Amino acid sequence: MKYSVDKDGYYGEFGGAFVPEMLYPNIEELRLKYIDIMQDADFKKEFDALLKEYVGRPTPLYFAKRLSEKYNTKIYLKREDLCHTGAHKINNTIGQILMAKRLGKNRVIAETGAGQHGVATATVCALMGIECVVYMGEIDIARQAPNVARMKMLGATVIPALSGSRTLKDATNEAIRDWINNPVDTHYIIGSVVGPHPYPDMVARFQSVISEEIKKQLLAHENTEDPDYVVACVGGGSNAAGAFYHYLENTSVKLIAVEAAGLGVHSGESAATSVLGNEGVIHGSKTLLMQTEDGQITEPYSISAGLDYPGVGPLHAYLCKTKRAEFLSITDDEAMQAGLELCKLEGIIPAIESAHALAIFKTKKFKKDAIIVLNLSGRGDKDLDTYIKYFDF
Repeated sequence: MKYSVDKDGYYGEFGGAFVPEMLYPNIEELRLKYIDIMQDADFKKEFDALLKEYVGRPTPLYFAKRLSEKYNTKIYLKREDLCHTGAHKINNTIGQILMAKRLGKNRVIAETGAGQHGVATATVCALMGIECVVYMGEIDIARQAPNVARMKMLGATVIPALSGSRTLKDATNEAIRDWINNPVDTHYIIGSVVGPHPYPDMVARFQSVISEEIKKQLLAHENTEDPDYVVACVGGGSNAAGAFYHYLENTSVKLIAVEAAGLGVHSGESAATSVLGNEGVIHGSKTLLMQTEDGQITEPYSISAGLDYPGVGPLHAYLCKTKRAEFLSITDDEAMQAGLELCKLEGIIPAIESAHALAIFKTKKFKKDAIIVLNLSGRGDKDLDTYIKYFDF
């Protein structure tokens, strides 16, 4: 089975580009040029140099000794939390800002939930001297205040989304609206493997540096490029797409995608798309989507601002439907306890998004000699307020 995107922008039956007519020229320009630009020698040279000298790649593959002892298996953490700006998001924004420059765009817009993508976008816009506007749900602005301050310090304009659930979905709606109104000079840096083709494929390619590095690093650690399992949290799914990318066709490597169950999968306060979702179209692509019987989008919920998206990227929808990846759902409580456990066992404070992935060890048992690589997608500084309130520190 093939897991790369086809010429029409589909993974199996998921994907495509369902966009308003006003945006068709932008999407078409991107679709026709993105592969050639990414494969251009000068582009690759500039991208690789910035990843190394600015972002700080390669990020370490760290053997979590005490965590491994506790769960009686071998757990490696891919330390994306050590990237400049504190998460994997910068891999994609570096790539897309270079893309925007080559397309002649002088203004950038973005959407953000947890704020990490907003910070990463504001960062690269500052680096390149390009105007930056970030849309963020009003609720996320309140719960991710440090990241809002960082974006403003970096020169970005942060505009609150005041409609719907006032979270990531609504910020994305506002960003798309802006793009429709400013189609000529503006590039939309989408932060995940969602949206119309070619975004899911382009973002996955930029994030694939994660699995590219895992292969080399694991060879040094374990004398094999292939772990038994790769584990990552999934909201839209960019960190998971990056961690899975070079293993997609290698079925000896099992893939585990971890979603947010919120207060419980069937509590009505959840973001577990793999269980609750049906086929539908959101933000320009056909995917699995939480929706009512008459097709209205169900409001997602998670304690983590980066996982409360009502769908998943089309690649993940396909991985779920074909059972190439195992999808697990983790509640707020399980994630918070797992986050605190990593702090106390390894001295690493994870983002609450990443803590969802860490929580699977409580319920899923692995063999003693199994090699598990877990993508630690971000650091927990942005979530300190949530940790403090939850644990009453």
